[in-house]
Amino acid sequence: MPAHSPLVGPFARAFRTLATVALGAALGCTALAQSPKIQADPVDNSSLDAPLFYQLLIGEMELRQGEPAGAYEVMLDAAKRTRDPQLFRRATDMALEARAGEQALAAARAWRAALPQSIEAHRYLVQILIALKRSNEAVEPLQSFVSVTPAEDRVALITSLPRFFGRSEESKQAGSVLEEALKPAVGDPSTNVAALVAQGRGWLIAGDSQKALERAQRAHAANPADDGPALLALELMQTAPSAETIIVEQLVAKPSNAGLRILYARLLAGLQRYPDAVAQLQTVTVEQPTLAPPWLSLGALHLELKQPREAETALLKYVDVVQAAPDATTATGDDDATPKDEALTQAWLMLSQAAEQRGDFDAANGYLNKIDNTQRALDVQLRRASLLAHQGKMDEARALVRSTPERNAGDGRAKLLAEAQLLRDAKDWAGAEGVLAKANQQFPDDPDLLYEQSMMAEKLNRLEQMERLLRKVIAIKPDYHHAYNALGYSLAERNMRLPEAKALIERALQLQPGEPFITDSLGWVEYRMGRKEEALKLLRQAYSARPDTEIGAHLGEVLWVTGAKDEARKVWNEASQRDKGNDVLRETLSRLRVNQ
Repeated sequence: MPAHSPLVGPFARAFRTLATVALGAALGCTALAQSPKIQADPVDNSSLDAPLFYQLLIGEMELRQGEPAGAYEVMLDAAKRTRDPQLFRRATDMALEARAGEQALAAARAWRAALPQSIEAHRYLVQILIALKRSNEAVEPLQSFVSVTPAEDRVALITSLPRFFGRSEESKQAGSVLEEALKPAVGDPSTNVAALVAQGRGWLIAGDSQKALERAQRAHAANPADDGPALLALELMQTAPSAETIIVEQLVAKPSNAGLRILYARLLAGLQRYPDAVAQLQTVTVEQPTLAPPWLSLGALHLELKQPREAETALLKYVDVVQAAPDATTATGDDDATPKDEALTQAWLMLSQAAEQRGDFDAANGYLNKIDNTQRALDVQLRRASLLAHQGKMDEARALVRSTPERNAGDGRAKLLAEAQLLRDAKDWAGAEGVLAKANQQFPDDPDLLYEQSMMAEKLNRLEQMERLLRKVIAIKPDYHHAYNALGYSLAERNMRLPEAKALIERALQLQPGEPFITDSLGWVEYRMGRKEEALKLLRQAYSARPDTEIGAHLGEVLWVTGAKDEARKVWNEASQRDKGNDVLRETLSRLRVNQ
């Protein structure tokens, strides 16, 4: 289990930018993007006479004088007499503003009864029922809502219906309500796919991934060219991995669907399936070479995979595209006042990192010299410090970090983490632990800092301290999967308390399904428990998703002891090419007496 911290820095920023463009591109080509055009009821020329004028005036005066109940009654009476949609809306809004839910519901029902074709009346009625936790009464109004909506807007409306439940307390009812309400729409060929997808999203909101997946599969089978089922499948992949088949089949059917492919790549990267994400982004860059964000994300992935030359190629292309773009905001997806400067700064920082990875420190400094962005001065100085440290100038590197001005407390925290990372990279575990201990005094109960200190305690063989720190992280942040994984792996590595180690790792995998480093840990504990076949299956899965050097070391060992020595050597050779000096790999080869 390689020590692994949450995604930060250029990689995360690259994928946030990618997400902005992906959503725009993907949703632009599907009904999911279409907000239903629910038109307000038409405004007729007023037939206002003197009695009505005074009635409305009295209603508004009562409202201003703090008598909302009287105002509501006056306004609703006027609406019923005139059948005026604006007056019905005003009466309903008055009740809502007064937090009088039952009165608002009565007004909305009266509105729909008086004007049964009113789209707005239906929208108000459905929303009020859900807000009042009476969504079981919304089935008939939802069906009516769909039927009165013009045919050309019906798919967009159906697609939007799950949003009515959102994060409300009625979200658990979303699946059953939409299942019943959309039965007629499922039976209509023109709305069949949209209705199935909406039902699926309702079940997803309700927490039933299996039913959501079934609806997505039916929708995809009904129309393999429709993007809706694939977009639902993206939301399902983490809890229902078989949903990925829908996405893959959709991309085979529509290979030029860049929006969906970008979203898929982003999800794969989030699952740390980096090689798979790279493959998707490479396809996008071939199809749409002038789209900037995929180049940036592709460069970030190559950096994560320690492929610096490929990273430089992608990032330099990104620079070219951004510089050529007439509108840098659309090229980067950034709303900053100077987005092109920010975009290029990010690229130069990442290019410097790529040059550093391949040992060209002059080129790395050259990229940093191109940056003229005072807002990112700390990032630039930290990268310069990394270059100094990798050239053996540790004292200068630490002095540079410490001397960099701080604009806020976050900068101070970043500096301490950066200094610890310099020492960690130099394998000065004690020095790094000392810096992190200081950081935890300055920023108490910070789970990331505590986690990093625990990793240094492990390197120093201070196992009790490591476990105490990790359990503190779990107490502070119970969903911090890194802590469960690190503790479980550390126990497995030492052949200690193996059932407990497995339980910890399985908990981490529940919190982060499919994460390769956690899958590696689970495979390793299975190996320690003597279950070699299960270990091999898990380690192959982890290495396929993330060909990391340490995962390769583990996979190679299990292959070696099960007799697949040629395959073990192949895996170790691949792993060695990525990181020749990796401690886990060297220890494994030495212990097994393998000559590479």
